[in-house]
Amino acid sequence: MDFEWFKDWFTMEHIMDLIEKYRSFGPLPGILLPMIEAFLPFLPLFLFVMANANAFGLWLGFLFSWIGATVGALLVFLIVRKYGQRRILRVLKKHSQVQKLMTWVERHGFGPLFILLCFPFTPSAIVNIVAGLSKISIYQYMLAVFTGKLVMIFTMSFIGYDIQSLITQPIRTAIVAIIIFILWYVGKRIEIKMNLRTAKERNIQE
Repeated sequence: MDFEWFKDWFTMEHIMDLIEKYRSFGPLPGILLPMIEAFLPFLPLFLFVMANANAFGLWLGFLFSWIGATVGALLVFLIVRKYGQRRILRVLKKHSQVQKLMTWVERHGFGPLFILLCFPFTPSAIVNIVAGLSKISIYQYMLAVFTGKLVMIFTMSFIGYDIQSLITQPIRTAIVAIIIFILWYVGKRIEIKMNLRTAKERNIQE
């Protein structure tokens, strides 16, 4: 792929033009672009999210980006979980670094995954694949994706929609940080309850 072509094409102007061109399809372009990025992680997710925020407004743009990114991440996870024993993924699974990541994900569950998925430049494609290969509960991973992507996409949308306010209105920036902490705490409490329920079910079966 010609890097110069890639750099010239993936600009805010081009993405905005693309969304406007297919505006007759409603929110579909705004949802599909972040969803495709989950399968092609070299695509610039931050541009898609910022373009959505500017094309549809902060809240609708955030919603469409969040739906697309979340659906894409879950699809990658489910595909890897279903076909994880195929030859290519089986070789990947035997790699020492992948095994360490899988063990780490299985041991720590929701909390670290949530933190990883909150950050815009985390290689989420790798996180999705490793989680799919691991034995982590699908419900735990869905919880981490829903909440982590919500924080990440909202932060990117907020920055893209009004980047100046981060400096001129520090209170709004503090509110974003508080929301991140609340979502992490709520998710952690839900995870604890899920783990207790799973443990009880195992004890009953034994």
